[in-house]
Parts: sequence; structure tokens; C-alpha cells
Amino acid sequence: MASRLFEEQEHAALYQKYRLPSHSQILNLVLDYLQRKKGKPFRLAVDIGCGSGQSTRGLASYFERVVGIDVSGAQIEEARKVDGPENVSYRQGLAEELEFEDGSVDLVTAGAATHWFDMEKFMKEVERVLKPRGCVALYCCQVPFELHYNDCSEQLTQIVQEMFKTLAPYMSERCQMVRNKYKEIFDAITFPDKERVDNIRFKQQASVSWVKGFFESLSYYQTFQEKDPECAKASIERMEQNFLQAVGVTSSEAVLEVKWTAFCLLASKPE
Repeated sequence: MASRLFEEQEHAALYQKYRLPSHSQILNLVLDYLQRKKGKPFRLAVDIGCGSGQSTRGLASYFERVVGIDVSGAQIEEARKVDGPENVSYRQGLAEELEFEDGSVDLVTAGAATHWFDMEKFMKEVERVLKPRGCVALYCCQVPFELHYNDCSEQLTQIVQEMFKTLAPYMSERCQMVRNKYKEIFDAITFPDKERVDNIRFKQQASVSWVKGFFESLSYYQTFQEKDPECAKASIERMEQNFLQAVGVTSSEAVLEVKWTAFCLLASKPE
């Protein structure tokens, strides 16, 4: 991959605990697209930048075999710690060097990872390994997200926005692609048959402590922590206290509603 983050063991453990699981709206969208473009059988799916395997395991029921790939050995170690379906395996590797035979893969996916890839090299590999009419799906959630709790939702969401502003100086240029909703990545997809789906909305129930952990798992928070650990810790703790004050509770296990908006790029290899 063009950039290498998320490789420390502690960061990988945070990723396992606080990253989003596979969501049915995105999964169904991808599977419907694959059915429409290629059709069954669905034999092999490859999930690149799999991290600790949340999205990889979500594919297991639909394919004979699923392989999760990540550049980080620590992430792969975390993924293997989770009991999962027998048809799911993980390996350390690069998005730009896929160790699969030509024309052997039905689906290539990448969730919240493509902005770290060298797109030119990645697309050459995708074109090589996909079967004719095989598909690639690249998706990500937008930031900032929304928080809701009774009548203080606007205040909670403002706290989220302020935290993202605090982290902005530590954000990689590649993360700006997420804010641009992968416009540059869509343009770099070489298959002529391609489309994008915006405004994929879903929500989850999550505690204040989970939201805090999610922020700590972000690459730019990790950069902030590395450069100024005391300030990073103070900022994240201040955010947590602001949440609790807004909601009017003292326990970080208080449950909020998190509303996400995602987008997905879809493309199909020609015959």
C-alpha cells in the first residue's frame, strides 16, 4: 500500500474493539451489484485493508471462500483472534501486490481503506485477478458523524465537529479523499462500467466510551498522540466530559445513537 499506518499492536487492538462492523445496507448493495453484473456462483471474495476483519467476516455467508488482506501484521493478528467462519482466512499483504491467480476472484472490496492505496497499481492488480464481469466495491463512511440523545442531539454533534477540528492538523492528505467522498478514487477506476452510490444511511447504539474509543482508533488521533501525548489525552478526555455534561449523566456507558452516512464506488471488469 502507498501508506502504512495502523501497524502498532495497541492501535490494532483499538481498531478491533471500536471500528464499525459490516453493515447490511452496504453489503446488500455490493452483493446486488455483483449479482447483476456477474451472477453466481460467488466463489472468492477478497477484502483488502481488512484491518481486524469486521467487514471480512460479513462476507462469509455469501462466498465459498473469503480472504482478508492487510499490510499490518498486528491487524492480521487481531483478526485471527476472533472466532469466525471456517471459510474466512487472513494474510498480510499489499493492495498493489495481490497473490491470487489471474481471473480467479469474483469480488474485491475495501472498506475505509482505499485512500491509502496507490490507485494506479491497485487497479492493475484488480484487473488482473478479477474474473470477467467480476466486481470491485470501495466504500467509506463520511465524517463528521451525528450523535443523538433526547433533545441535546445538536449539542452532541457540535462536540463531534469540534473534535474533528482539533484533529484536522494531524490528518493525512489522503484522509482528505474521504471528505471529498472518493472523487479522485472514482476518477482513477479504469473500468468504464462504474457507478457511485451516495447517502447510504445507517445508525447504531453506542456508549460514550465507544465513541471515545472510535476517535482514539483514528489514524490522525494516533498521529496527534505521538506528537503531543498530553494534549491528545486532554482533548479526548475533554470531549468525553462534554458528552456527559450535555447528556446529564456521569457514566460513560450512557448509550447514544450514532448516525452515519456512507458512500460506495462500484465497478465491473469487462468481459
